[in-house]
Parts: sequence; C-alpha cells; structure tokens
Amino acid sequence: MNKITIIGNLTRDPETRTVSSGSTVCSFTVAVNRRHTQKGQPEADFFRVSAWNKLGDVCQQYLSKGRKVAVVGAVSVSSYEGKDGATRFSLDVN
Repeated sequence: MNKITIIGNLTRDPETRTVSSGSTVCSFTVAVNRRHTQKGQPEADFFRVSAWNKLGDVCQQYLSKGRKVAVVGAVSVSSYEGKDGATRFSLDVN
C-alpha cells in the first residue's frame, strides 16, 4: 500500500487546468516543516500535490497561499533537470 499523510502550509495559490481527457486537476505545493533545524535554520520538505476533478474544484475554491492543509494520497518520486543542469527530484502526491 502506497499512502502518505502530510500536514503543512501551501507555498502559493493553487492552479487549476483541464487536461486533454476533459478532467480538471488542481496543483499546489505543500511545505512540511521538520522537527529539527540545521545551523539554526528550520528545514522543510516540499511536496507537489495534484487533486483531480471535484476534489480539485473544492481545493481551488477554499485553499490559498499560507493556509495549513492535511493531504492524504499516494506518493511518487520524479526527476527533472534544473536550470543549472543538475538533476533534481520531486515528491508528488495524488
């Protein structure tokens, strides 16, 4: 079973788009603070979240930057090349 529960704050307002199949998807990023700090600075992990169809519509209506949210879903890891040419990884929750 692949299931994760995160509680954190939205880093920006959600964005909704329609995919080619006609479904809508609402995307946003959640910052989850860690319990410890490094060199006096708090650390956080960032998760990209995708909410589909009716759930996505509700997220778009009620969520905004800075709001605290709880998200439950399946997690996956994807990689991409950053602007500096380095390979980066992203944690995605659906």
